Amino acid sequence: RAISRTMHASLSEMDQLTLNASFDATEMMSWRASLKANGEALGLGKITINDIVLFAVSRVLMQHPEVNSAMIGDSIRTYAHANIGHAVDTERGLLVPTLFGADKMTLAELSAAAKAAAAKAREGALTPDEMSGGSFTVTNLGSLGIESFTPVINPPQVAILGVNTIVPRPKDLGGGVYGFVPHIGLSLTYDHRALDGGEATRFVKQIATEIENLEFEL
Repeated sequence: RAISRTMHASLSEMDQLTLNASFDATEMMSWRASLKANGEALGLGKITINDIVLFAVSRVLMQHPEVNSAMIGDSIRTYAHANIGHAVDTERGLLVPTLFGADKMTLAELSAAAKAAAAKAREGALTPDEMSGGSFTVTNLGSLGIESFTPVINPPQVAILGVNTIVPRPKDLGGGVYGFVPHIGLSLTYDHRALDGGEATRFVKQIATEIENLEFEL
């Protein structure tokens, strides 16, 4: 009932729009493959696509404070850190534990924190404090084969990012050669009262670019 009330308020009170983008996942998939062989030596456990997206989001959010915000009444509160809500599908419904200070975590730390939070969510062991205080949310339906969707904002946050499945897309590989490369879609829903389309577009495109080129510090 609480989730129902929150989602109804989100859709009825916000001016929500969704942007869709995608990134070439070739380099990321290659990097993940190398981790499987060398992860232990690097001090990394099993790193998932979702971990990499969460990590990239945590860094890009700090460059886009308008996105890392909450709209409370007519005021906008900007957060000093990326407190990312991590949506988890459970038998009790969708639960969203918060990964506090994600921007200060290493990739290994963020991966471990996300897995621990998901386990607590599925066990029904999360406290209310562990599901509050988020500044932004990431929800991933890629493992279910969803190519594009419209995530609903978790108020009072002003945006939410949906992660989609891997889809092969044609690409000019140079020298007159064309081939298919893996692409992963990103669906950003934002509250137009707090964000304009330009800022929302720059945010989601920067996430795509940084993951595509692995430009962030791991």
